[in-house]
Amino acid sequence: MFDKSKGTKKVTRRTMLQRGAGVAAASAFAAAVSHPPAAAASRPRADALPTAVAGVRIPDSDVAREAAAFARGASTETLFNHVMRTYLFGCLMFDRNGVRYDRELVFVASVLHDLGLVEAYRTPNERFEVDGADAAQRFLRQQRMSADRVAVVWDAIALHTTAGIAARKRPEIAMIAVGSGMDFSGNDLQKLPSDILDDVLTAFPRKGFKQEAIDTIVSLCRTKPMGELMHPFAEVGRRHIADFSVPTVEDLLLAAPFED
Repeated sequence: MFDKSKGTKKVTRRTMLQRGAGVAAASAFAAAVSHPPAAAASRPRADALPTAVAGVRIPDSDVAREAAAFARGASTETLFNHVMRTYLFGCLMFDRNGVRYDRELVFVASVLHDLGLVEAYRTPNERFEVDGADAAQRFLRQQRMSADRVAVVWDAIALHTTAGIAARKRPEIAMIAVGSGMDFSGNDLQKLPSDILDDVLTAFPRKGFKQEAIDTIVSLCRTKPMGELMHPFAEVGRRHIADFSVPTVEDLLLAAPFED
């Protein structure tokens, strides 16, 4: 769900710089020893998904239905509609190029890809993409999905904001980056016919997506600033939060304990 910004104890830039070198190790340790909150109830709601939108079939397997119900139960309507548009946009772009892919795997990765934005699945230091990938992994293991398929979903979610890397991976990974990027910033949206775009937006309307996304990014910057170290979201924090103390890449470089 999208959360309004919450105040936290101020951390100085010097403290951030001192922590910067050790953040990766600290995050890994926290992930290993922490026990994030139990998954939200995944019971299906009465409002079933359509069988297809804009000519794109929506999978109806057991794991697809469970994943959609889980994501819908954990998310606001606005966030759930975004993850559904992510699936549709990714499929539309790859279908038009004749790319073959595992539709169920793409659907599951799409609907689960933003769990890291939900407060229940946030850890103190990890990037939201990693939090989301870990939450999806736990859920899919409960669904007894095979380890190799879970690994693809994990990579797709963890890499979905790093399009240049995701694009070099298998289609099921690249499609999440493409679909979410189209919905977030309009990348390549002009390549879709207007009637197709209308079908997608009618089935899953945006409902104030831009403002809710900004609110969530600011919330992440306030509540887990080290998770935004060297992350694009840090620029939003610098714009909206006075004295935002997360160092820039330049700060980290100049603070390195070398003479030159």
